[in-house]
Amino acid sequence: MSPILAEFIGTAVLLLFGCGVVANVILNKTKGNSSGWIVITWGWGMGVFIAVFITGQFSGAHINPAVTLGLATAGLFDWGMVVPYILAQVAGGFTGGFLTWLTYKDHFAATEDPTTKLGVFSTIPEIRNYGSNFLTEVIGTFILVFGVLYLSSPGFISANGDFLSTITIDGQQVGFGLGSLSALPVGLLVFGIGLALGGPTGYAINPARDLGPRIAHAVLPLSNKGSSDWAYSWVPIFGPLLGAVLAGLTFILL
Repeated sequence: MSPILAEFIGTAVLLLFGCGVVANVILNKTKGNSSGWIVITWGWGMGVFIAVFITGQFSGAHINPAVTLGLATAGLFDWGMVVPYILAQVAGGFTGGFLTWLTYKDHFAATEDPTTKLGVFSTIPEIRNYGSNFLTEVIGTFILVFGVLYLSSPGFISANGDFLSTITIDGQQVGFGLGSLSALPVGLLVFGIGLALGGPTGYAINPARDLGPRIAHAVLPLSNKGSSDWAYSWVPIFGPLLGAVLAGLTFILL
């Protein structure tokens, strides 16, 4: 699988899980209706885990333009691949939003409130204050990218790929790490960010997570869907990007 395709698939999987769990919680007549914030944050965390698990070996599983930009800023990713990765991620975000709509189509029809419908696709601040909302996204994404920079070689594996710990099996030295569970810490990081910092804005912390599904909301034939709230859309795009650059620069400094 090519890295670009992997980023598209990984981001689509992430958004299907993420938008899907939001739809399950807030749309009418679903099995998970009104099940709450813990369900939403856990669903997003598991979406990250599965997406990283599927695509990590092919692309590094950035699944987020902020992560791509942060890694490039820190000198850990090729700047020439930044734009192709971001385009694939936004396209994947759109696809995840579209698949969520297909899954919950009847429940969108059963839900009258246009803000609730938009909330499945995009973040909406609880208190609209663009300066505060922007700062919230910067802080949340800084924590995400700063954490990812230190989790980029998960398990017991050094930065150059050498195993730091080995055991002897049948006379052979075998290195060990977390294996498939190496994707889990990133999912738990996103879960924790949602619990701790997600209250003000819904923690986009990922431009593709917000922009791709917002485009889907704008073009899909939803009844009584209202505005796609483009006036707010710059916050979950540029806030995370700034947070990512600051995280990359801090990583270099330290």
